[in-house]
Amino acid sequence: MSIEAKFYIDRGDFSLDIALTIPERGVTALFGPSGCGKTTLLRAIAGLEKNCVGYLKVGDEIWQNDNKNLPPHQRPVGYVFQEPSLFAHLNVRRNLEYGLKRLPEAMRKVSLQHAVELLGIGHLLARKPHQLSGGEQQRVAIARALAVSPAMLLMDEPLAALDMIRKREILPYLESLHRELDIPVLYVSHSREEVARLGDNLVLLEAGRVQAKGTVSELFSRLDLALAHGPETETVIKATVAGYDEEFELSYLDFSGGRFAVAGKRLPLGSAARLQVLARDISITLERQSQTSILNIFAATVDEMMNEGTAQITVRLMIGSVPVLARITRKSATDLGLQPGLAVYAQVKSVALLS
Repeated sequence: MSIEAKFYIDRGDFSLDIALTIPERGVTALFGPSGCGKTTLLRAIAGLEKNCVGYLKVGDEIWQNDNKNLPPHQRPVGYVFQEPSLFAHLNVRRNLEYGLKRLPEAMRKVSLQHAVELLGIGHLLARKPHQLSGGEQQRVAIARALAVSPAMLLMDEPLAALDMIRKREILPYLESLHRELDIPVLYVSHSREEVARLGDNLVLLEAGRVQAKGTVSELFSRLDLALAHGPETETVIKATVAGYDEEFELSYLDFSGGRFAVAGKRLPLGSAARLQVLARDISITLERQSQTSILNIFAATVDEMMNEGTAQITVRLMIGSVPVLARITRKSATDLGLQPGLAVYAQVKSVALLS
C-alpha cells in the first residue's frame, strides 16, 4: 500500500505545492527548517487543512480528489502531536479506550494489548496523566494513536517537548514500532539523530516544496544538499549482525562494503542494525595500513569532492555500493592526489551503533 499525495495550499505569505509517493511500510521522515511546510503536509493528509486542493490515494482507496474529500473523522490515521494532549480526568487505560468507541471491532487490526506492550506502558494503566513523566505521557499518546488501527501513523515532532534524557528513553520504543508495525509512518523532526535512527526514507522540504527525496543513506551523503556540509555531517549505514567476539566484546556487522567491528552489547544474530559514522572520523590512505589501532579499514573509491571553506574538503567515497563521507583538510587531499575514480582506503576511527 503506497500513498500518493499531491497538495496545493495558498495562504498568501506561504504556499505548499508538493507531489510525492510514500512507501507502504517503514518510516518516512519529513525534514527541513521551521516554516517549510512539514506540519502543514501532515495536516493536509489528515484532512485538517482548509482550502486544500489536492489528491490523496492510500493503497487502493482515494481519500481526496476533485470530486471527493473525506472529512478528518473518516480518515483512518493516527496522529501524534508534540504535546500528548491526554484527557486529564481519565486514567491511562480510559485514555487508550477513548478512540476505540467509534471503531467497529472488525476494523481493529492493532489490539489495545499489543499497543500497550509495544510502548511498555502496562504498569501505567491505572495512573492519571499528572502522575506520568513527559516521556511516559508521550508513550501513552503514541499507544492511543495505534489503538485505533490507523492506515498510517502521522507523528509531528513527538519528542520536541522532551529533554534529552526523556528523548533517549523513548527512542527505543519508537524503534520497536519501526520493526514491528506494518503501516507507513510519516515522522516530522528537526533532529538529525532522530532521522538517522528511525528513518528509512527522507523527504527534504524547503519553502513548501520538495527539495529532495530518497533513502536516508542517500540523502545524508549527497554533496549537493546542505545535509552533507554541517559540523556533524555523518553517514548512516544499514548492516546485518554477523557474529560476536566474546573475548573482546565486539559485534561484527556486515554491509555491502565489508564487515564492521563495533564495541558494545551483543545483538541477535542476523538482526538488522544501523551504524553512524561521522565524516570527521574517517581518514583516507592510499595504501592499506597494517600496524594501526583502527579496526575498520575498507577499500574505497573517491566518487566526488567539494570544498568546505578554504581549509577543508568533504570527500564522498564509495565502499562497495555504500556512499560514505569523509571530512579532511584540503592539504591532505592535495598531498594524496585525490580525484574522482582514485582507489583508496577509508579508515573509520569511530563508529556508533544506532539500533
